[in-house]
Amino acid sequence: MKILVTGGAGFIGSNYIYFHKKNKPDDEIVCLDALTYAGNIKTLEKAMKIQKFSFIKGDICDRNFILDLFKKEKFDKIINFAAESHVDRSVINPEVFLKTNILGTQVLMDACREYGIKRFHQVSTDEVYGDLPIDREDLFFTEQTPIHASSPYSASKAAADLLVLAYFRTYDLPVSITRCSNNYGPYHFPEKLIPLVITRAMNDENIPVYGNGKNVRDWLYVEDHCRAIDLVIEKGKVGEVYNVGGHNEFNNLNVVKTILRLLNKDESLITYVKDRPGHDMRYAIDPTKIHNDLGWLPQTSFDEGLLRTIQWYVENKLWWSEIISGEYKNYYDIMYKNA
Repeated sequence: MKILVTGGAGFIGSNYIYFHKKNKPDDEIVCLDALTYAGNIKTLEKAMKIQKFSFIKGDICDRNFILDLFKKEKFDKIINFAAESHVDRSVINPEVFLKTNILGTQVLMDACREYGIKRFHQVSTDEVYGDLPIDREDLFFTEQTPIHASSPYSASKAAADLLVLAYFRTYDLPVSITRCSNNYGPYHFPEKLIPLVITRAMNDENIPVYGNGKNVRDWLYVEDHCRAIDLVIEKGKVGEVYNVGGHNEFNNLNVVKTILRLLNKDESLITYVKDRPGHDMRYAIDPTKIHNDLGWLPQTSFDEGLLRTIQWYVENKLWWSEIISGEYKNYYDIMYKNA
């Protein structure tokens, strides 16, 4: 089996590569990544030493490049992780999100049609559903929840999802989609909440918390997500959407305080900053469908996963310290200038 993993130098994509190669070493994986700010070639250093793995730098929006690549490599399956994914950045510059997340997905699916790919899998997000009220803990996102995106990022992912399903209905392209809750784990880019708190706390720097910190997220350890993706591709129905959630709901402030406690850091590091525009209040995934149909359940508790994640950042300071010393530092200064 020859698999193209797009966006494989990013957080979830790289974890998927390591997970897949560990469990199916005979499969050949080609990683395609444009190496933008969140794509780090150093994340793939260990993968480069693995047999039947190769890396190609390229943009999924480059139609001629993608068609040539598909013609040359003769892939069996495509797993599309490639996306601009940070909500804050989409507020600043929506255009690049629309280009990569929508048009890039279209280019990939056109290549799949041209070369008879057996499965195109789209990795999406629960953010396409919008948000839920804090005071309605009985409500969850299901696959039937209407699309109600709140940010340019989530709108671009929602549009891509609709396009994927349209290609299934119009062209019979064999597709599947997973919509996951907030992932965390190794190689997470340091501007996202959990790694942001860990890295800044380790450096005894202020921890920015939007608004009052009461926004709730459902946390999913990245390896559990990778296992769900493989299950959907192997056993899931073509043309279907599967929600992947951890049933680990915590508000942001609670997550921040937990990390500080585990690192033996004082809560005085917390600094409240102006809330971002359109900030969703609560995400909560109902994973009943993927459990009933495919037998998937998360195997990693939030406490266990968080300890693993903190330990990884403690042991891999060189990886993240190089990131936050460059372009990212300028971005941080713009986003949290009142921290």
